[in-house]
Amino acid sequence: MSADSALLSTPDTFTADAAKSAAAAETTTAAAAAAESSANNSPPTKKRKVTNSTTTDSVGIESNTTGSNNYQPNGTSMASNGGSNGSAVNGSAAANGSGGIDESLYSRQLFVLGKEAMEKMQKSNILISGMKGLGIEIAKNVILGGVKSVTIHDQGKVEISDLSSQFYLTEADIGKNRAEACFQKASELNTYVNMRMETGELSESLIKEHSVVVLTNSSLEEQRRVNAITHEAGIGFIVADVRGLYAQVFNDFGPSFTVVDVDGNQPLSAMVASVSKEEKGVVTCLDENRHGFETGDFVKFSEVKGMTEVNDKEFEVKVTGPYTFSIGDTSAFSDYVSGGVATQVKKPKVISFKSLEESMKEPEFVMTDFAKFDSPAKLHTCYQTLHGYIAKHGKTPAPWSTADAQAFIAVGKEMFPEAVASEADEAYLKQFANICQGDVNPMCAALGGIIGQEVMKASSGKFSPIYQWMYFDALECLPEDKSSLTEDNCKPIGSRYDGQIAVFGKDFQDKIGAQKYFVVGAGAIGCELLKNFALIGLGCGGGNVSVTDMDMIERSNLNRQFLFRSWDIQKYKSQTAVKAVKAMNPSANYTSMELRVGAETENVFNDKFFNNLDGVANALDNIEARTYMDRRCVYYNKPLLESGTLGTKGNTQVVIPKLTESYSSSQDPPEKSIPICTLKNFPNAIEHTLQWARDVFEGQFTQAPLTAAQYIEDESFKDKTLSLPGAQPVETLETVKRLLISERPSDFKDCVAWARLTWQELFHNQIAQLLHNFPPDQVTSSGSPFWSGPKKCPKPLDFSTEDQLHMDFVDAAANLLAEVYGIEKNRNRADIVNILSMVNVPQFVPKSGVKIAVTDNEAQQMNEQASSDSNTLDKLLADIKSPADFRAEKLRITPLEFEKDDDSNQHIDFIVACSNLRATNYSIPPADRLKSKGIAGRIIPAIATTTSMVAGLVTLELYKLVQGHQNIEVYKNGFANLALPFITFSEPIRAPKMKFYEIEWTLWDRFEVNSHKEDGTEMTLKDFIDYFDKEHKLEITMLSQGVSMLYSFFMQKAKREERMTMALSEVVETVSKKGIDSHVEALVLELCCNDTEGEDVEVPYVKYNLPPSRTSQK
Repeated sequence: MSADSALLSTPDTFTADAAKSAAAAETTTAAAAAAESSANNSPPTKKRKVTNSTTTDSVGIESNTTGSNNYQPNGTSMASNGGSNGSAVNGSAAANGSGGIDESLYSRQLFVLGKEAMEKMQKSNILISGMKGLGIEIAKNVILGGVKSVTIHDQGKVEISDLSSQFYLTEADIGKNRAEACFQKASELNTYVNMRMETGELSESLIKEHSVVVLTNSSLEEQRRVNAITHEAGIGFIVADVRGLYAQVFNDFGPSFTVVDVDGNQPLSAMVASVSKEEKGVVTCLDENRHGFETGDFVKFSEVKGMTEVNDKEFEVKVTGPYTFSIGDTSAFSDYVSGGVATQVKKPKVISFKSLEESMKEPEFVMTDFAKFDSPAKLHTCYQTLHGYIAKHGKTPAPWSTADAQAFIAVGKEMFPEAVASEADEAYLKQFANICQGDVNPMCAALGGIIGQEVMKASSGKFSPIYQWMYFDALECLPEDKSSLTEDNCKPIGSRYDGQIAVFGKDFQDKIGAQKYFVVGAGAIGCELLKNFALIGLGCGGGNVSVTDMDMIERSNLNRQFLFRSWDIQKYKSQTAVKAVKAMNPSANYTSMELRVGAETENVFNDKFFNNLDGVANALDNIEARTYMDRRCVYYNKPLLESGTLGTKGNTQVVIPKLTESYSSSQDPPEKSIPICTLKNFPNAIEHTLQWARDVFEGQFTQAPLTAAQYIEDESFKDKTLSLPGAQPVETLETVKRLLISERPSDFKDCVAWARLTWQELFHNQIAQLLHNFPPDQVTSSGSPFWSGPKKCPKPLDFSTEDQLHMDFVDAAANLLAEVYGIEKNRNRADIVNILSMVNVPQFVPKSGVKIAVTDNEAQQMNEQASSDSNTLDKLLADIKSPADFRAEKLRITPLEFEKDDDSNQHIDFIVACSNLRATNYSIPPADRLKSKGIAGRIIPAIATTTSMVAGLVTLELYKLVQGHQNIEVYKNGFANLALPFITFSEPIRAPKMKFYEIEWTLWDRFEVNSHKEDGTEMTLKDFIDYFDKEHKLEITMLSQGVSMLYSFFMQKAKREERMTMALSEVVETVSKKGIDSHVEALVLELCCNDTEGEDVEVPYVKYNLPPSRTSQK
């Protein structure tokens, strides 16, 4: 295509092909759209490309990706780090991009908190006192969250036991001030946050410089003093404390604290079918979906025709049914005609907090474990008793000291005679006294995540805060037999693990050090797990930990994956994470790998590898990998620690061999897909237009170029295409012709012309044709308006270079096409406008006889009826030059892989413009760039606080596994939503039992059969069948391995008899037509069996151990 023909005359062939191009872009990925809606939570594909380029960190300082630490120091002791990390950087538009927020860094968190909350946080100054394990966990999460400034405070000096939970302290820091020792490393977490350090008293003036104050490891006297200042000044105040396996939280956000969004959920909306005209007007919604409203909610109406009085007004809801609700008196309104959307209006909530002094007398508790209903009140007594004990004795009770425990009980009886009135009460206090000197990392990590979120709530008003007390314990981590937990076994030994030894004893520390674990994934949860594992000493004393992750570090990771820094971008996650945790604990015997877990790596993660493990911890972000690892753990009978997050929601699951169900035993229901016809012709929500825009991108810039490139490079492409069913051969060759001949641009002017004509086709011509087929006043066969309910009547758009959105589309589309063809790009809008003035856009005339599917069934029928005409095929083949001719021209077409996190590539630019133009067609409110990026990019909301919490909780379950607990009741699966806040636990579900004859079995059981007979030869298929008949009284009717059917009762007799005499491994190789890999030591065989009564029975699978001679030879 020459520039002249495209720009001046614009022949009909180009116009027609542009129309086909736009239509093809819509339909190329339509099947995928039907299966995967915009709400799909499947994680996006990650970049794994290694480059040697120079990257830029968050303050614009270049840092070489080879790993040298070219970064600016974050300030000095006792001072603000005002160099690279000053207030001029944090929150400024220049540094943080549009709106003062660096979306490339905070993108995942923005989808949790929203811009308004983030902007409020960027004005907040946080003071965190106490830099032991809990304090640094809170500080880490708050710094990563992106507040304006964080002041870390501590008057104490580093002790060896602090290393049990404080990951930024080393043995070299012993004797230094804690805040001073960890200041530099904490400052590196987020260069947008202004860091400050204080080592003196918490003066009133210092406190009043901050918007939130957090006290950890503080005395009750100090808590009362500080709270007296904060409560009066309206400063957020949080007490957080971890003592052994106990945790305490107290919040006071002032006498009048406004929560702007109680739960963070998107406002619900429902399409209106009718509104009655009566004293208690009833709104009936379309029966496609339940409205989801609750009595007391408020809704606002829009787009209602007839009864226009309700539009843009708020009404309180009284739910009358899943599809109906009343809104009060509508009798004076006009008659309802059609249409309308009811949208939930989220109302702010004002909470009045009591001061610490007042709340201690009448505490209100947030429950964390409903199986321990009386624990909060008991722990409230324990903590106050502890403060009384320390005030009296000047120390905490020594670990597992009988004398100190008795003295502790005596203080409790003296202070709270009514609360300590029975032997059970005394026993509870005694247990608290035994371990309250302990300091264990998982408790600090879990509570650090919870408190980090509370700080963000106090700073932003986003989500409901804890009101006002929360207590938690994890006593199930202790051994059932506590006889070995003596004062001598649990006393400090000058070890970095002394805080943990105080709870579990030295013998347990030796045991945990010898463990061998496999961590799958080194992302957000993986970083937290590796940190936790290193601090507790997992695999650090004769054992080991292996971690694998094939991903590279990206900038958006730095907001949650705290082991990584800006100078680590484009390095492997697993390598970088292992290096970081070895710095935290030099004894960590941890190794990294960069391999995907799956069938293709079973030669590495083989029988020997798994048999050597004590357990597996998943830190994965997709269901496929999780279920694969779950199957491997079941096969090898290994425990599995599973956890996941979605925004403020998190869950943990422990899978225990022989006891519990596996991860795969229960699954979430599939996401609801968007019907194809809704996407193509009848969108009614921004999610529909965004999915459509994503499909246009994939079809036009990925799939079609890929097809054309394959034509050029793959000699067998033509034969493969002609063998496709239905109309696919014609459609494929039309795509090839379009990209290689009729729409092939020769310069950037042609790209702009194509973009302009594509705009015309998508946003004018197609809509005009739709309205020609179905005019605005069209009625259905029943007499109802066609354009009603979910069908919004569209309007064609008229192009204008004065409209920013129109130009955004042309700019992005032209430059993306130029990239596909290797043409130099041009972002100069003035040049593009000049080119547009020369583009001839033919006037559109609607066509008669064009059929448009109204339902997915109609679309499917039209697709099934389509076929490839041989004459059309012959003409297409004649029109398209040979692949060799294109190769001789050195034509190279490069498909674009959608990448949402690179704002310079114009991928999101195109999708935002494309979606919002379509939304304008259909009078759908447009979406901003951030929302569009989240939906089209299928970004999973994520925040460091939730990650920290679930990693802490799942590490507590690790303690129980190492203890060897076999009582399922002591294990806990955790469920949390920090936005509410809601934290609870449940007992894992037992593995379901099945039965054949009188033999019970679960998913953990299998038949284990050794392949070699006494004479050393391998058993034949007949031997195998006879074995089950003789040993288990089971008649095998079918036998399979993977997808290969090895034997069946209905098999041809000759084939069956031939296989009967063959060695079973030979049968497998013959049927599958491939050899058994050398690393495979056993085959998994599936059976269908009848019992002696001839009834079909369900039985376990067979682990068929291959002959040792075979594996040794290979």
